[in-house]
Amino acid sequence: MARPLDGVLVVALEQAVAAPFATRQLADLGAEVLKVERKGEGDFARGYDTAMGGTSSFFVWANRGKQSIELDLKDAADRETLDRLIAGADVFIQNLSPAAAQRLGVAADQLRQHDPTLIACDVSGYGAGGPRTNDKAYDLAIQAEAGAISLTGTPDQAVKVGFSIADISAAMYGFSSILAALYRKQVSGEGATIEVAMLESVAEWTAALTYNAVGNGAVPARSGHRHTMIAPYGLYALADGSDVLIGVQNHRDWEAFATHVLLDDSLVSDPRFAGNVDRITNIAELEAIIDRTFMAVPAEEILGRLASAEVTHSQVRDPLALWQHEQLRARNRFMTVTTPTGEAEMYKPPFNISDSGEPATHVPALGVDEAGLVERLLERGR
Repeated sequence: MARPLDGVLVVALEQAVAAPFATRQLADLGAEVLKVERKGEGDFARGYDTAMGGTSSFFVWANRGKQSIELDLKDAADRETLDRLIAGADVFIQNLSPAAAQRLGVAADQLRQHDPTLIACDVSGYGAGGPRTNDKAYDLAIQAEAGAISLTGTPDQAVKVGFSIADISAAMYGFSSILAALYRKQVSGEGATIEVAMLESVAEWTAALTYNAVGNGAVPARSGHRHTMIAPYGLYALADGSDVLIGVQNHRDWEAFATHVLLDDSLVSDPRFAGNVDRITNIAELEAIIDRTFMAVPAEEILGRLASAEVTHSQVRDPLALWQHEQLRARNRFMTVTTPTGEAEMYKPPFNISDSGEPATHVPALGVDEAGLVERLLERGR
């Protein structure tokens, strides 16, 4: 069977993470993605590090499966090439600042005035319109603006989330919006103007806690190792110095945990802990009981109780430990890719759609890396 997006051409004027990660998903589903890069320099994410055999880990992660072309958009001939490529594309995506996109005439609304059937997607930090429209917006800036940092960390110190959630959230909303637009186009022939703002994407992800804060008139306290609104749900120390993540989300879980792990069924109906709100209100007393119980016996015994009681629990793995995860290895979730500087191993994409073929395993060098690529694609726009 054909891959889901075979025959779809995506032209991407993109750099860093948000737009590139969106288009990498499209490439994984079979779309041909042409990455337009600044002549002589390329996507600045190429220079972030050299961790994957001499190539940036961020660049490999976000750009596997694409083709690359260098264009100077201030050069008339190169600009004509871009316009012709867009004319033959099914999807165009860019993550310039709104002002820069408007100056170049590549904002989604501008392009669709010429071609209403095009699916055009703008990705920016704050979205067009409003006082912050043209402010620079990197991942951590949006984490700060959208509440992620204020909600993460300990009561004494706010911290950033340890990976690029603002970029990734915007990328996935861009990706899913493009998929929806492609489906509609297949049905009706209509194109689409899509605008994705990183601020709005992370605001949606922090929304439950925002709604809680607005409803209660107070910001939830940062809770460090545990969940802010569910208990017990977080990291707890074991007698051997390791930690275990425990998740109790309903009364059935609580009954199993109290009876078979803490070995005290009186806690089930104890008014301090009977409901989730009670456990959150009295979290210090509850965690004192958990700590005493966990420290009184060997770690293996607590882990055995958790397993036999079927209470959700897990190890706390760092990235090196995750890379060796027994489940990922057993399911063969790794593949070797070819980069501009050699070979590297990375995860297979998590789509797992039947009969859709293998994902592309090349990471593009700067500039065209397929003979006749531009000429072939330009034919689509004639």
